[in-house]
Amino acid sequence: MPGVISRLYRGDINIDFVGKRKIWYGLSVFLLAVSILGLALNGLNLGVEFRGGSVFDFKRTPGSSIEQVRDTVADAGVHQVIVQQAGPNWRVTTESLKGEEVTKVQQTVAQKYGVTEDEVSSQVIGATWGGEVSQKAWIGLAVFMIAIMLYLSVAFEWRMALAAIVALVHDLVITAGVYAWSGFEVTPATMLGFLTILGYSLYDAVVVFDMIKEVTGKLGTSAKMTYTQAANNALSHTLIRSLNTSLVAILPVAAILFIGTTLLGAGTLKDLSLALFVGMIVGTYSSLCVATPILVTLKEREPKWQALAQRVHAKEVSAAKAGRAAKEPVSAGSKNVTVAEKRKKR
Repeated sequence: MPGVISRLYRGDINIDFVGKRKIWYGLSVFLLAVSILGLALNGLNLGVEFRGGSVFDFKRTPGSSIEQVRDTVADAGVHQVIVQQAGPNWRVTTESLKGEEVTKVQQTVAQKYGVTEDEVSSQVIGATWGGEVSQKAWIGLAVFMIAIMLYLSVAFEWRMALAAIVALVHDLVITAGVYAWSGFEVTPATMLGFLTILGYSLYDAVVVFDMIKEVTGKLGTSAKMTYTQAANNALSHTLIRSLNTSLVAILPVAAILFIGTTLLGAGTLKDLSLALFVGMIVGTYSSLCVATPILVTLKEREPKWQALAQRVHAKEVSAAKAGRAAKEPVSAGSKNVTVAEKRKKR
């Protein structure tokens, strides 16, 4: 096992990523189908910043739990209650409440947990403001995608830009599907996480594409490998770099997600950390197993690379026939000798 790892680090092992493209496509289609199903059935649990509502914050008291706080606020006549831990405080989100309803919640909480009404802070967020946040988020996403298309088209080519965009959409849908199935709240921090994973996934794809461009740029009419084989070779050289970068980035995010939100009670961080955690894993997978196979599929349609593939295939067939002929026994008097031995005698 250590020998395999060391060979992998040196780039001595070639993994046929492109040759297994049907497997990757099938896996991606399955993940996308599950994600879309989750979005259709459950939808996204939009935070108060998007749908509007009332938010209450007060200090956590010993012995209080999420269920107790939820029941207390519900006793004040509130129907939609979401309770989260926010450091040393409880953060309670409800539907939009009127002034007297807000006061009633503050009085109920103050009486139940022995705090003053002033210590129960309240904030009312209108649906209009939430709509503006959603609009700005979509605008930011659209600008990001257009900028990516322009950059990759100029720095590389439109086929690489298209492959990268498909991979980014793939990452977004799967990450959103995880939010739909898990029920995690989608907040502005989540949107920042989405934009961050897009940048991370793009970085990974650019590293791979740059190596592919360098390797395939050396292929001439007398080349001994096809575009597909050259792309696989480039992936083998960038594989360890991609895995190392992903691992180093995922570990602190995993610490925030699993340790920070469970042991330290930093509930507000999970909105961001889940998007980063899922997005980094999916982004690494898509740059290797989605973006590159799509790029190769597009490039294989070019006459230049089709002609090269035919020449390489013809050489391989010719070499195979020559090898079989060299090992084929022939009759030479009463003895059977190979063609190679016969030539030696001559």
